[in-house]
Amino acid sequence: MERYDLVIIGSGPGGYVAAIRAAQLHLSVALIEKYPALGGTCLNVGCIPSKALLDSSEKFYDAAKHFSDHGIETEKLTLNWQKMVARKDQVVKQTVGGVEYLMKKNKIAVFHGHGRFVSANEIAVEGGPTLYGRNILIATGSKPSALPTIPIDKKRIITSTEALSLPEVPRRLLIIGGGVIGVEMASIFGRLGTELVIVEFLDRLLPGMDADAAEETRRILTTDYGAKILLGHAAQSVEIGNRGVVVHVAPRAGGESFPIETDYVLVAVGRRPYTEGLDLEKAGLTVDERGRIPVNDHLQTAIPHIFAIGDVIRGPMLAHKASEDGVYVAERLAGRKPHLDYRQIPSVVYIWPEIAGVGYTEEELQKEGRPYRVGKFPYRASGRARAAHDTRGFVKVIADAKTDMLLGMHIVGARAADTIAVGVAGLAYGASAEDIFRLPLAHPTFSEALKEAALSASEGSAIHL
Repeated sequence: MERYDLVIIGSGPGGYVAAIRAAQLHLSVALIEKYPALGGTCLNVGCIPSKALLDSSEKFYDAAKHFSDHGIETEKLTLNWQKMVARKDQVVKQTVGGVEYLMKKNKIAVFHGHGRFVSANEIAVEGGPTLYGRNILIATGSKPSALPTIPIDKKRIITSTEALSLPEVPRRLLIIGGGVIGVEMASIFGRLGTELVIVEFLDRLLPGMDADAAEETRRILTTDYGAKILLGHAAQSVEIGNRGVVVHVAPRAGGESFPIETDYVLVAVGRRPYTEGLDLEKAGLTVDERGRIPVNDHLQTAIPHIFAIGDVIRGPMLAHKASEDGVYVAERLAGRKPHLDYRQIPSVVYIWPEIAGVGYTEEELQKEGRPYRVGKFPYRASGRARAAHDTRGFVKVIADAKTDMLLGMHIVGARAADTIAVGVAGLAYGASAEDIFRLPLAHPTFSEALKEAALSASEGSAIHL
């Protein structure tokens, strides 16, 4: 039986990053992956392919709608969907190949096949050996959630996985769920001319993110792409025909249902932890009512040498959160003393303009009864934004009313996914709103809006507003 310091089940951004970090810290590591390709959902059917299509569709939309504003005239603009998808597939192939290279570079043993517990220290790989792990890490990620009344057939009723490889751009698409995945999928196809309907059970899009950002997202989808957004509604049932689908939708508060005809139905109602087939009971483990594996503050399960990370445990279901979890476990096993704070994990929606947030939202602080101040700065007042013709959006900085300590930062605007890093660093190192204002950021840049919003939060006014 092969023996390792650490055996990892799952090669997504949690598992493969943990494997690399553990190997760098001189632990012997084995990585088990159920599928032929490494990288998990994120690299194969999630983060990477969706961002490839988001970028491609944004370029097409920009050429169609905005190039002429820059003095660039385009004639006979055409869309080659098959080529766009092929480029996405090539990006995935290159990224997965990079992970495979890193496994070899760091001398990590990789085993393909379904892994399941034989005991608390032994993992059997289907079609392969049984591995002994002095420590074991469960990093099996999540799967799309489903609705009991909306059966997914992967043909007309699909998840984001199938949406990324549709044979054609849909003429009509109904999306159930107004969270991050639903909004990003709407953005891709809305840019390409698809007629969109979004059905969201709650009274807002993007639950959990800043309310002002969610409202701006609603305006973007409706104004730019003509999306029909039904908030406070539920999809009750579907009827599949030869050429499309009829979805019966009803108001959440009660009332008669009404039919909506569409070509495809995309179910985007969240994700659920994936632990099926692990035989957790043979290791002495159970899951909670939401299917998650309980862990302590050091990510240890009920069996101290078995750890769990990422989407199978509490906390945000984000690829970079899983990576941070993985690094934490690897460094703990190597005798280091890392720390985790999920409040410092940013959330990003990769539409355009991008949406990003980190730390507290106003709603969370109101529930806690904690006094705070808010500073906002609109992109339209930014010289760099005007030069780039990207003036939609804002930066919001939230600071403690008494201490001026940075509590949260929320951005809707060009390059928000990158500039939110300033907010992450500020939270991580205990910065005040004034500290953010004092940063000597380059001019002209989008990041200058952060300084302005921070000054507004700290002293009540911005310089360029």
